[in-house]
Amino acid sequence: MLRSMSGNSANPLPVKALHRVISLLAFLVLLLLVGVGQAQEEEGQVQVERGVIRPGDFYWYVLPDLQQGQTLSVSLRGTSGNLDPIMGLVDADIKAGTIEERYQGAIEEAVVDGRDPLIAAQEALDDIMLVWDDDGGQGLAAAFSFAVPANGDYRLVVTDALTILGQATSGDYELVVGLNAPQVLSGENSASGEQFAFLDREASAAGAAVEAIEGSIEGGETQVIFNLQEVRPGDTISAFVETTAGDLRPTLTLLNYADKPVAAANVSGQAGSASLEYTVDDRGRGFAVRIDGCCEDEGSSGDYRLLVGVNAPEVMSGQAEHSDEGIIKEPIPVAIGVKMQQIIEVDEQNEFFNAAASLQMEWEDPDLAFSPDECDCTFKTFTEQNFGEFIAETGGLWPDFTLFNQQGNRWTQNRVAVIWQDGRALYFERFTTNLQVDFDFRQYPFDTEEFIIRIDSIFPEEFYYFTDLEGYSEISAEHGEDEFQIGEFETAISSEQASTRMETSRFTFSFGGPRHINYYLLQVFVPVLLILGVLWVTFFLRDYAMRIEVASANLLVFIAFSFSLADNYPRLGYVTFLDAVMVLTFVISALVVVYNVYLRRLEINGQGELANSIDNVFDWIYPISIVVAAVTLYVIFFVLSVE
Repeated sequence: MLRSMSGNSANPLPVKALHRVISLLAFLVLLLLVGVGQAQEEEGQVQVERGVIRPGDFYWYVLPDLQQGQTLSVSLRGTSGNLDPIMGLVDADIKAGTIEERYQGAIEEAVVDGRDPLIAAQEALDDIMLVWDDDGGQGLAAAFSFAVPANGDYRLVVTDALTILGQATSGDYELVVGLNAPQVLSGENSASGEQFAFLDREASAAGAAVEAIEGSIEGGETQVIFNLQEVRPGDTISAFVETTAGDLRPTLTLLNYADKPVAAANVSGQAGSASLEYTVDDRGRGFAVRIDGCCEDEGSSGDYRLLVGVNAPEVMSGQAEHSDEGIIKEPIPVAIGVKMQQIIEVDEQNEFFNAAASLQMEWEDPDLAFSPDECDCTFKTFTEQNFGEFIAETGGLWPDFTLFNQQGNRWTQNRVAVIWQDGRALYFERFTTNLQVDFDFRQYPFDTEEFIIRIDSIFPEEFYYFTDLEGYSEISAEHGEDEFQIGEFETAISSEQASTRMETSRFTFSFGGPRHINYYLLQVFVPVLLILGVLWVTFFLRDYAMRIEVASANLLVFIAFSFSLADNYPRLGYVTFLDAVMVLTFVISALVVVYNVYLRRLEINGQGELANSIDNVFDWIYPISIVVAAVTLYVIFFVLSVE
């Protein structure tokens, strides 16, 4: 009995303990689930939206069925460009266009009344919106927290800074919206929970824009490409092309950022027109429209009319009207100028001049825009020490150039590049180099030479083209050139076919002038005239033996004189005016010696009277011959050569 009772009483104890353990575990699990639920409730919902804002763009997000007591936390920041964003919350029944009208009206009224328009703008936003913010976040970011006052629908508007006194800003944005999620204001951008903010595409849609272009595909060409401006997600790109002359059978293709076709029309080339349409999903950069003269085996050419539109379905019919807003990404104009500061040397034998000059370029590229938050600055400066950073900032795509007529190295003394937050850029360089010149010495030393600096863009005109930087180019009064009388300079812009067989832009800075002639008058022409004059004086001597001695000595003097000047003459494959003068002088001097020998021979042979008679005539034929020869040389070198 005892054994049996003790055995039966031991079994229930483990069962009860097990029940207690299970109950405890269940309670702990329940507490854990409640804690997780509370944590999730405390964390709330977070939604992240990204897009691109161009000047004048408005994005409208609908926040339906918000509940009283919920806390809405919103953060908005620019992630590219120089975007200075602003945002505000309004009731759902306010129409999109109403805010712009009321806002602009308030500012215009303030200007008329002489009030500060900035204060008027802030008052207008306070009156229109439930809550708004411009720079409440870090730097230029916007942020606010709002306690929902009543159940209902609300609308969140996102745009660039609304100030008539500020510059237009644009770029990518990141919008973080949280419900009961205060961490959003501290920079948290991890999405969690279900979506509760919805983009109103109809209200946010950009206005329709159409651009019309006329062009041609000539023989030897196969295609033309038009790069497009950045579009927004949800925008629809439309394109239409038709032949207006010739036998062109156009194939139309839309390419994305990777040059991958995303839409095409008239691929077989059977029609004289083509049209296509494509709606952008997420990435709106890098699109391009390509027209091919179909087909590759034979090709076609002719004139065409192209229509490209964004959110303009009428383009598909070819009947759309050109609008003011551009769609085609035009090449960037680069204003360029040169200051000629010093002419160090003119090497006429090797045909180059060595000069120190300054070059400056100014352009504006939206892709270079940046937010001042990046550096707490409104512009960035790059010098020789950090010029590699400038290349990195531009991605290597800046209006780099080459001096077409440069010989040898270009020694850069100073170089600086500046980029402003709105994408404006400036490049300055002072350099020294040898520049090849095609001298024309035919009228030397009365020649007028032209000195040229040719600057070619490395990139084709599809990307950059040069314009004249007005008021910059000049020649320093202290240029230091003493041989030439430097005159006025000229600048010119032209298109040249580069070695890549693509059209590139060329800037030409040219100047020139005649030589200072005093040196040549005193060192060359006066001695030549004296030599010829001395020979003429001997004609009035009747002692022919003496005349032979004087003329021979005069000839030797001239030969020595010629050798002394030889090192200063350019070595050319053609005859210059000075060459002709020297040769003529040499010939005359030699003929005078021969002439005097002839007269002396007549005198020795007893024909003195005949010698005197001949000499009386040649006393005046000699100077007349020199004048005729001089006139002949002038006509040959200064009249006929010009014609």
